[in-house]
Amino acid sequence: MEYLIRKASRKPKLNGDWDGPVWSKADALDLTHFYRTETSHHRPKVQAKVLYDDANVYVSFHVKDRYVRCTREDWNAAVCRDSCVEFFVRPKPKKGYFNFEMTCGGTLLLYYIEDETRTPKGFKKFVEVPRELGKTIQIYHSLPTIVYPEIKKPTKWTVEYAVPLSLFEHYVGKLGKLDGQEWRANFYKCGDATSHPHWASWAPITGPLNFHVPQFFQPIRFVG
Repeated sequence: MEYLIRKASRKPKLNGDWDGPVWSKADALDLTHFYRTETSHHRPKVQAKVLYDDANVYVSFHVKDRYVRCTREDWNAAVCRDSCVEFFVRPKPKKGYFNFEMTCGGTLLLYYIEDETRTPKGFKKFVEVPRELGKTIQIYHSLPTIVYPEIKKPTKWTVEYAVPLSLFEHYVGKLGKLDGQEWRANFYKCGDATSHPHWASWAPITGPLNFHVPQFFQPIRFVG
């Protein structure tokens, strides 16, 4: 598997324009691998796109969903329990990875993880990206920050965000020109505490259900 990240013709406005003049140039990927399918019959249709320029990496998720809920609004809250989409990415092979986990209401959890071995406190070696640095990420969300009670009818929602390259570089060092670089990543959808729990990914994972498995990340390549 491989995903090609196109260079943006101009900075996206981050307004949910999935098929607009900027985002229409990006390739769409589909999250088709579902896990623990015995928990519910719900299979949301989830797509993602990524673009870049000399200052930012842009990520957009478009979700055709049901049973949508969102109750977390604090920085680095347990967003995976809400209707949530996730982008895990490792920019350099000998460095750690970032887990961008975002609710349908735009609440973000973000760690930089160097050793994903589970411990009672989270992981063997990781840092929580502080809120001050997280504020440099521009976020758009089509639904309110809080969605409760749960929306049971079919619902479409979008989140988009712009991650400055300086945030990545704060942890992994200078990135240089992105054109031609190959990072590794996976994309996920979950809703642990919704009435119809579900877990999906772009690149398949095997073994116990665990999204923190960088050995299953696949190439994402920046092209001009």
